[in-house]
Amino acid sequence: MSELTADGAVDMIIRPNERDLGEFTVRRVLPAKARRMVGPFVFFDHMGPAEFPPGKGIAVRPHPHIGLATITYLFEGMIMHRDNLGFVQPIQAGAVNLMTAGRGIAHSERAGDDLDETSRLHGIQSWMALPRDEEEREPAFVHYPASDLPELEVAGCTVRIIMGECFGESSPVTTYSDTLYMECVIPAGREITIPGDSPELAAYIVSGAVSISGDDFGDGVMLVARQGRPLDIRAVEDSRVMIIGGEPLGERHVWWNFVSSSRERIEQAKDDWRDGRFDPVPGDDEFIPLPER
Repeated sequence: MSELTADGAVDMIIRPNERDLGEFTVRRVLPAKARRMVGPFVFFDHMGPAEFPPGKGIAVRPHPHIGLATITYLFEGMIMHRDNLGFVQPIQAGAVNLMTAGRGIAHSERAGDDLDETSRLHGIQSWMALPRDEEEREPAFVHYPASDLPELEVAGCTVRIIMGECFGESSPVTTYSDTLYMECVIPAGREITIPGDSPELAAYIVSGAVSISGDDFGDGVMLVARQGRPLDIRAVEDSRVMIIGGEPLGERHVWWNFVSSSRERIEQAKDDWRDGRFDPVPGDDEFIPLPER
């Protein structure tokens, strides 16, 4: 659900749809009915927090993507990534797996080597649309360890720059268009100002509660800023806030795991997956069939 606000720094409030997957809850924030994208971000999922008993964990079978780049960013836990380029890479809290689908990639996401013990999982999965002239680029995968991401203190808050530039620091993670992605840990009573330099800007409250322009917001909402306006975020209680933004790329069509500026390209991707024209993922013989919808 989305709602416009009165005059102030916040233009729109997006309340996610929750999906209960049994031991696992996912909050789907983007795309929303009233707001499909923020900058290049076309998909934003909040996973967990979840606790799994021994022998249980995330088990996403091989599936395809086109026309996007994905980032998995964890606060807790581990996910094992495998793709049809041959990459096998565990991701842990604070690190980044950047997978660029381009003309097409298939991958799986499974529990890591913590499967035999009680484990926790909590994080964000996001997709970024690619510029039109990059939609058919060669697929790629790059892992960035947590130590590669800039971490700095701003006004008593801890900021990690996942993608893009802010506060005089820049992330080494590849971007294909103007993109900003940050994690801000804000102690109760502290306030941080996110500059309004990005053409589009939003804050998602992972945990805690914050005040912006005199209005209080709890966890699980995305607050889209008015164009050109900074966000002065004051923590009412200890809070974790994700910042996303960047250059709008124009309309994108999203169907299942496919993103494209062309409906015809999505139809082709459907046929390619249905007919087995994506290379398989080595070491993972299962797959998710094309949805019948």
